[in-house]
Amino acid sequence: MADEVILLDFWPSLFGMRVRIALAEKGIKYEYKEEDLRNKSPLLLQMNPIHKKIPVLVHNGKPICESLIQVQYIDEVWKDKAPLLPSDPYARAQARFWADYVDKRIYDVGSKIWKTKGEEQEAAKNEFLECFKVLEAELGDKHYFGGSNLGYVDVVLVPFYSWFHAYEQCGNFSIEAECPKIVAWAKRCMRKESVSKSLPDQEKVYGFALQGRKRFGIE
Repeated sequence: MADEVILLDFWPSLFGMRVRIALAEKGIKYEYKEEDLRNKSPLLLQMNPIHKKIPVLVHNGKPICESLIQVQYIDEVWKDKAPLLPSDPYARAQARFWADYVDKRIYDVGSKIWKTKGEEQEAAKNEFLECFKVLEAELGDKHYFGGSNLGYVDVVLVPFYSWFHAYEQCGNFSIEAECPKIVAWAKRCMRKESVSKSLPDQEKVYGFALQGRKRFGIE
């Protein structure tokens, strides 16, 4: 019996993009269901009753929630193609550490750049750039965080690139000027079809961010 794979998602979601990339890397066919987060579907509420959030990966009727867990699950279930996590236990632990760093440090400060203004926004911009400089140091001279091939940390981090234009326009700064290695790495990732076809257009994301700023009364 063929695997039935469904992804409940929302197009600008950084977390959903991770799962899309992982599925594309593995060559897994799946049904994409776009969610209206203001009017969540009965299926979403049934499949993620605890958090009621996207993305939700549904594999043969069983839900898997939280994007870091979903990407690891995809890597474990479809292990014959394009491994994302290293086979060495220590290297695998390090990859999980940096993925956790991205989740704990980057998402919130990135959100503050487009959701706030004034001193709060300025502080968020500074912290955002500091975090990416830490990640630049970890990347070093490698092609990818995973080494010579796209890996777990790359899949976790590269969705933020689709938001770079929105961050820069809302925050009036240049990420490339401050973190050229990160932007070069992101462009390298974008040359992979699994990434470029999974990430939305930067201008479309910026339009979404502008709508949000108006809704929050910032613009």
